[in-house]
Amino acid sequence: MKLKSLILGSVAAAGLSTAGYAADLGVLTSLDVCDALGLSGLTISSDTNCLQISGGVNYEFRWGDYAGAWNAPWIRSQAGTRSVDDDNSVVVAGTTYNNDWYTKVETWLKFVGTADSDFGPAKATIRLKSFYEAVVTNEGYNAAGVYVGPTVGGDATTDGAGTNGSWIVDEAFVSVGDTTIISAGKKGSIANFGDDEPFNYLGLFNSDAVDKGVRYAGQHPRTGGYVIQVVSDLGNGVNVGVGLENLGNTATGAFGQNPAGFYNATNEAQAAGTLVGVVNYAGEGITAHITGAAGGVLDGVVEDWAVHAGVTGTFDAFKVRVAGAYGSNNASDSYWNVLGSAQATFDMFTIALSGEATGGQDNGVAIPNQVGIGGSIGAAVTEGVNVNLGGRWFDENTGLANDEGYQVALQLVAAVTETVKLTGEVGVYGTNKPVAQQTDFYGSAELAWAPGGGFTSSLKGEAHQNGAYKVTFKAAKSFE
Repeated sequence: MKLKSLILGSVAAAGLSTAGYAADLGVLTSLDVCDALGLSGLTISSDTNCLQISGGVNYEFRWGDYAGAWNAPWIRSQAGTRSVDDDNSVVVAGTTYNNDWYTKVETWLKFVGTADSDFGPAKATIRLKSFYEAVVTNEGYNAAGVYVGPTVGGDATTDGAGTNGSWIVDEAFVSVGDTTIISAGKKGSIANFGDDEPFNYLGLFNSDAVDKGVRYAGQHPRTGGYVIQVVSDLGNGVNVGVGLENLGNTATGAFGQNPAGFYNATNEAQAAGTLVGVVNYAGEGITAHITGAAGGVLDGVVEDWAVHAGVTGTFDAFKVRVAGAYGSNNASDSYWNVLGSAQATFDMFTIALSGEATGGQDNGVAIPNQVGIGGSIGAAVTEGVNVNLGGRWFDENTGLANDEGYQVALQLVAAVTETVKLTGEVGVYGTNKPVAQQTDFYGSAELAWAPGGGFTSSLKGEAHQNGAYKVTFKAAKSFE
């Protein structure tokens, strides 16, 4: 509740029958700094500053017998692995232990204090974050039959602090400006990694491994962290930015993992300081960007660099997207990743096709090229009921045979009520690798509930041909 509301309530309680009181109310309203700055939500105001408060909690719990890795790694991309859930057990003194469970809670609380200045709004932002998870595999027993208990973790990404659910300072920065904004402190990067997610409903395998899209190898140069940034709106849909980021990276140690998993000799101090530049465009039917980053500039030598670009065009019933990323740790290590996707909507049908490819060099030796494709067709059967049929395929090494994997799935989404949605899916994972079990049929059903007020929750059950099964419960609420 705003302090202004308390003041107005007190005045109203005293009586609103005279014009004098009405005039006083008008004065109070016009003097409220939050209204004057055009800020709303959960706010507290003083004579000069408006404090906005927001936050949220996300909870997830899983239970079942799933913490194996069928044909692990079932599929390996340059960016990571994709393993299908599998059953697994440990026998100790004649007793079988096979249950797995997982608990995770993410919490954040954000404060933004804003005042007016001659250069535009002046802000101080503080965001606190807590992350806790507990992982139990085979009821706490390892493969050797020794009880090790749960693996308890948290967020150790901020100066090594915040483990086991402790609160950490995720953001702490100041900023000033309107069309041109200057920011300094601890915050996220100005780099744009958007316009690169495939349109087909299953997505693509390498894209999933990099959190939907295309990325350069090893997520280096590092961005965000402690920064000094300037962004400016040039008008006509053009926005530009430049920043000096990763300024707090001073620890020593191995750095710069390339796609093949090796490390070069660069230490963390040498790699500190990343110069980031970005150009964004948003016009009628088109969004596009190009981001460039050069790492290790504080010592005067660029240790690694990368480029990420993407463009999306929407033309009546058609959408087209093209994205690419390229990065290099040094003269002999490099990595590239490209993606293209198209979607067309015809009355009740939506068709989407996507493709991706990756490659590069490790110490001057070519990394095996990888390619993947995916497609889907969706249909609005009736009002509130949609069906999606899709498939995706990936070749881990285009120079070798028997090195491919795939997934085919059929999905039904039904809006049971305005607040309840039911999603069912059946499908199969497969590979032509020379393994004992080359397919895994699975099925899942999820009930999602969103009664309003920013609260969401879901309950999902899934089972696999290979014996794995899992139940997942999620709940979340945010406020502002």
